[in-house]
Amino acid sequence: MARDRFHYNVKEALEKDGWIITADPLAIPIGITTIEIDLAAEMAIGAEKDGLKIAVEIKSFLSKSPISEFHMAMGQYGDYREALEESEPERILYLAVPIEIYRTFFQARFIKKRIEQEKVKLVVYESENKSIVEWIN
Repeated sequence: MARDRFHYNVKEALEKDGWIITADPLAIPIGITTIEIDLAAEMAIGAEKDGLKIAVEIKSFLSKSPISEFHMAMGQYGDYREALEESEPERILYLAVPIEIYRTFFQARFIKKRIEQEKVKLVVYESENKSIVEWIN
């Protein structure tokens, strides 16, 4: 599995935020093949999000065509959400995107509308500081 350029930055950011990484990657058999979501995590006991389980698909949006990356990310997100509903329905899927792309590309009306239509949950990260900026449900 090819890791996203910011994979380890996001992993560290989640850990700083109190998450325990439980799979890297999270492998889910889907019949004839297996899909791999970048990370699975659970909130530590006693934290405000106690018992919450998440899966995170990390995207960097570093190519010259953010719309192409967006199309691919949306396709993966839909497939991964469906696979999780069958195998781990308690786990919530998030798409991790860098703050720079969230503040620019993700503010376009079309992109906002698609995110809303597909009910995509986002985790916005700052790659350099290895921190989570915002959770968007």
